[in-house]
Amino acid sequence: MPGHDRPTAYYDGACPLCAREIDFYRRQKGADQVCWVDIGDIASAHVAPDLPRAEALARFTVRDVDGSLVSGSEAFVRIWMCLPRFRWLAKLFEVQPFAWLLGQAYRLFLEVRPRLQALAARVETQGLRN
Repeated sequence: MPGHDRPTAYYDGACPLCAREIDFYRRQKGADQVCWVDIGDIASAHVAPDLPRAEALARFTVRDVDGSLVSGSEAFVRIWMCLPRFRWLAKLFEVQPFAWLLGQAYRLFLEVRPRLQALAARVETQGLRN
């Protein structure tokens, strides 16, 4: 499996919204402490033996160094812990009630995500025309 000694972040590089966000994180100090895996072009049903592609596309997923999978807001906290600039945020959202609040915000984001993806795609398309 990728990144045995570091967390592995599975992201959808085909999604303009996701790609922008991950590009931002990949430019941060500490990003080399994460194995970044773009699953946008993976055609198989599974990204990893225990991670269906559909599940990885539906929610941001990270494999921790111990091999466990976390997704959603927990996955962001794992990534933020690797990035010195965001570590304070990770520590904040590891404790209650902040962890719960971040989880709720992520669930809300998932509801509006299709519209945001469409908007990001339109902006990207229009930007290419100009």
